[in-house]
Amino acid sequence: MNILSLLLSATSQGLLWSLLAIGVYLTFRILDIADLTAEGSFPLGGGIAAVLIVNGTNPILATIAAFFGGSLAGLVTGILNTKFRVPALLAGIITMTGLYSITSRVMGAPNIALLGEDTVFTPIQNMGLLKNNAVIVVGLIIAILVIVLLVLFFRTEIGLAIRATGDNPDMSEANGIKTENMKLLGYMISNGCIALSGALLAQNNGFADLNSGVGTIVIGLASIIIAEVLLHNRPIGVRLVTIVCGAIIYRFILALVFEMNVQPTDSKLASAIVLVVCLSLPQIRQKLGLNIPKKDRKKGVKTDATSLKN
Repeated sequence: MNILSLLLSATSQGLLWSLLAIGVYLTFRILDIADLTAEGSFPLGGGIAAVLIVNGTNPILATIAAFFGGSLAGLVTGILNTKFRVPALLAGIITMTGLYSITSRVMGAPNIALLGEDTVFTPIQNMGLLKNNAVIVVGLIIAILVIVLLVLFFRTEIGLAIRATGDNPDMSEANGIKTENMKLLGYMISNGCIALSGALLAQNNGFADLNSGVGTIVIGLASIIIAEVLLHNRPIGVRLVTIVCGAIIYRFILALVFEMNVQPTDSKLASAIVLVVCLSLPQIRQKLGLNIPKKDRKKGVKTDATSLKN
């Protein structure tokens, strides 16, 4: 496969995976919470969309339903964390575990084939575009729509309150912000985006799989780290765009790795190694002094990793 084909494939896949990365970013960076619900809400989104499409529902409505299904999953994690005081990491694991059974019930089978069914990509394909090109067009439209809506949302009073809650929950609460509600909303939007990614990827792959969520958090984190290496300390809109670019770059790196005749059983190991390299980049960049402006470097000022947060 030539580089152009790899790039097209990575772009089509990366655009769809970028929605997962954006969802992970909302909890991991905005709210400063390690949420593992992603590995449960991702296959849930794919399962909901697949079941509805197979039963004759319009693919667009099925995809929207997947978003709300993921939001409900995020709400459960948020309630466990904020109302029942379950630690965030444990709350995510509990919900992720429970979602396996719920997704199994929703799907009624370990996987659902979508071959021959209309998907959100079908109208664009009917215009004469190849599958990859159709996925790029639809993925780009949805990614832009999600980014614009999130940027507008985070400029509202509620959006700013969510960001303030992630920055300093104690100070936010002292200023009258209901931090628990803000966390709940953040969990819901995050997992909604993740389930949306799962729904789109299920339609792109031609099937929904119960175990598709394994390792999804790794993809999200890798995309975020790559984005932060590319650009940091930028407005949230630029950050979200770089996350999309980070997801595409990550998929391209993986595609290059898989071109080296990597065994299918070693794919997870290859993904883990790529993630380790991505996670190491900020430290390498800092040691080389690339994160520090020249005027501060002379004064010995160090760049704190937490400055990448928003």
